[in-house]
This record gives sequence, structure tokens and C-alpha cells, in this order.
Amino acid sequence: MILITNDDGIHAPGLKALYRELSTLEEVMVVAPDTEQSAVGHAISLSHPLRVKQVSLDSLQGWSVTGTPADCVKIALAELLPRHPDLVVSGINLGPNVGINVLYSGTVSAATEAAILGVRAMAFSLNTYKNPDFDAAARLARQVVARFRNWAAWPPRVCLNVNLPALPEDQIRGIKIVRQDTGPLVEHFERRIDPRERIYYWLAEINERRDLDPDTDWGALAAGYIAVTPISFDLTHYPSLKALSP
Repeated sequence: MILITNDDGIHAPGLKALYRELSTLEEVMVVAPDTEQSAVGHAISLSHPLRVKQVSLDSLQGWSVTGTPADCVKIALAELLPRHPDLVVSGINLGPNVGINVLYSGTVSAATEAAILGVRAMAFSLNTYKNPDFDAAARLARQVVARFRNWAAWPPRVCLNVNLPALPEDQIRGIKIVRQDTGPLVEHFERRIDPRERIYYWLAEINERRDLDPDTDWGALAAGYIAVTPISFDLTHYPSLKALSP
């Protein structure tokens, strides 16, 4: 059984496309946020209850949750599913999740939560914000799932962050296993004034960088590859353990 979730909400077209494709492989269950939860990171709900509602959307059957992507994975495994899934798939996100964005991403955090709970997981993101072809992206995602889900050497506590090019299939150069880019984001705040003459700021992120390393998620994706990055929730900087020890 595969569990599908996301951070764009249960009504998102990327989730529906992923559901249609993965349902051709085996049984699929859906537990996803009832509203968009982009950039919530690995937040979980502590100060308010989670309300769960069964949802029927065309052929999609699942549950919507008034919480974050990590909440969805937690409650799915603890309460909603008849058994633990063999795989958790998060996405397909509108826009890439590469580099430092991985830390902010609700899409990736859902997969990371699954890894924490001992379930193999993949997060899928599409490298565009305009006119996304989620059907084509879902076909690519199904191929990636079929290729890697039975990876014999899959380490515990690791999930796969997968970024899909927004290109025609015949222009995609293949799959590349790469590390996470760690360079700074290019971003700024736009200063605006509301109708009552009050100043406010809006974070405007620009996903572009110079001198991209082709062996990183950002560089491989920009070069037309499906970028696959194994990631872990262990944030320990191991070289510093020895350096800081007396």
C-alpha cells in the first residue's frame, strides 16, 4: 500500500495526477491537508485539535486533515490506515524543492516524517510555477517510484527528494543522484503600501543562482535531469563533535 500526501492541499491537481498514476501500481490511500500548507516545514499541531474528514473526489478516496503535512503522516499511520504503508509519496509540489528550500518545504517534511516513523518515502516537486503539466510529471513520478521503491540498500531514516524537470519527456536527460545544494537563496522583500497607507513587506523569492554545481539538486534539475537526493533528518555536524569535545 502507498500513502499519498502533499502540502498543496487535498484538492491540488498535482496530488490527483499522482493518485491516478500510482493507483496503476497498487492500492493507494490519501491523507492530505484540507488547505494549502506550503513552506510550513516540519511543523506539527499542538495547540489545536486535528479534524479529519473523509473526502471523495472523482475516483480519489481519502481523508482531509486540518493540519500540516507532518500531521497528516502522523495521524495516517497512527489512526487512519488499516496498516502501515510500504511507501509514503508526497507531492507533486508546484515548484521545485531544491537547496535550502528543502528545510522549509512541507512536501519534503511529509516524507521526512515518514522516515522518522520507519517508512520509506519520496517527495516529488515539479520545476515550474506556470502552466504545470501534472499528468506528464505524474508519469515520471511513477517511473521513479517503480525504479527505487525496492532499492535493497535503502538505509533506515532516509527519504528521497525528487525534483522533476518541466520539460517534454524526450528532452529529459535521465535520472541523476545528487547532493543537496547548500548555497544561499536569492531573495528579497517587496515594500508595499496598503489602501490605508500602512507599509507592509512581501517576501519575494527568486529561484536562480549563478555557477550551479551539476552534482547538486539545483544544478542537475537546471540541466534537464530528474534530480534525486537522499536526505536524512539527522542534522548533526559530525566533524564538530570531535572539535568541540574536551
